Amino acid sequence: MREPTLVRIAAALEKTTEILAAELAVPGDREPALSEFEWRIAQAVAAMQGISSLLYDRLQWRGPDPWRRFLQQQRLVSAARHGQIECLVREIDARARDAGIPMVALKGAALHALGVYAAGQRPMADVDLLIRPEHGAATERLLDHCGYSPALEDRRHRVFQPRAGTPPVGARLGEHADAPVKIEVHSKISERLPVAETDITRFVFPRVPRAGINPYPSAAALMMHLLLHAAGNMRARALRLIQLHDIALLAARFDVGEWEDLLAARPENRRLWWAHAPLMLASRYYPAAFPSTLSARSGIDCPRLLRSAARRQRLIDVSWSNIRIRAFPGVEWSRSLPEALSFMHGRLWPKKDSLAELKVASALVPGAETVPWYGIPHGMRIVRWLFSRPPRVQTLLCVRAALTPEA
Repeated sequence: MREPTLVRIAAALEKTTEILAAELAVPGDREPALSEFEWRIAQAVAAMQGISSLLYDRLQWRGPDPWRRFLQQQRLVSAARHGQIECLVREIDARARDAGIPMVALKGAALHALGVYAAGQRPMADVDLLIRPEHGAATERLLDHCGYSPALEDRRHRVFQPRAGTPPVGARLGEHADAPVKIEVHSKISERLPVAETDITRFVFPRVPRAGINPYPSAAALMMHLLLHAAGNMRARALRLIQLHDIALLAARFDVGEWEDLLAARPENRRLWWAHAPLMLASRYYPAAFPSTLSARSGIDCPRLLRSAARRQRLIDVSWSNIRIRAFPGVEWSRSLPEALSFMHGRLWPKKDSLAELKVASALVPGAETVPWYGIPHGMRIVRWLFSRPPRVQTLLCVRAALTPEA
């Protein structure tokens, strides 16, 4: 069957992304009017946005049989993988206690521990851990005893893959029970926005940790991390709706004191200027979860260009559902003209280590070799950025998987 045009795919992605975002936030009782093609694209959107299991539990309408079967299958897989991950986290905790290594279980694991989600509601493809830099070698030995070996290292983290099992070959839609559970080990929590690094590690790691897995020091620290991670993904146009849902569910639990603790934080002696955009996007879809004064307070130090963008951005603009590659994604996060020029220079003429990092990371994307993008010279990629806005590899692979008869 002939592949649909990118224009048609992009239109369907936009339509279904915004519909599903609205339905997840405030479920309605009327089934959306979608074509068969759009229902297929909706499966891709649910998978990319990490919301398939939540939709199965929350939607008040059924939809076509293939759509409902897909959501049900994803809910079952998420529940099974949750059990696997719980066992893995318990093993890591026990071994870390014995080895005297303090660590923090991040994001999804922390939200589950707080009871924000029931088992299987929120998909988790990996376990994220924060350690002190001096415990890197000891942590590698610990994970080796758990059956894990290093697979990738970049400026943000080290990725460990299980030695047992076979990694998936080719793109597949959504979560699968046989997919390996990765472990990502961080020695700091930071994001480049878009060039300068914002580091919040001292807020996330407990001042007096115990050996084993520790919780975040506070709910405000967890929220700060969720917001910074969302900001980094918005900058890269790689946000997922599950991230906004995380933020909204946690925000709904906040009292006045916790909001004050968050807004009073000063990483690197600056207000949380970068938190404004993810907070505004989350409040666009979940207005009841946030105080009415939050927009004005969070936007005090936000750069004017970013503040302007935040007023009009939708999920489709900054998430994986946006299928087009932009030449300079997230340049609006720059806080000065020199920073913007530095970011653009880095996109046009990246350093060798950045290109090497991209090559290694792309090798871990199942099916990436079927899309002629990562294998072409960087100069050719620049030309295509500027003049043709080519499709993003991960998004196109997900759409293709959704459009196959087996999906």
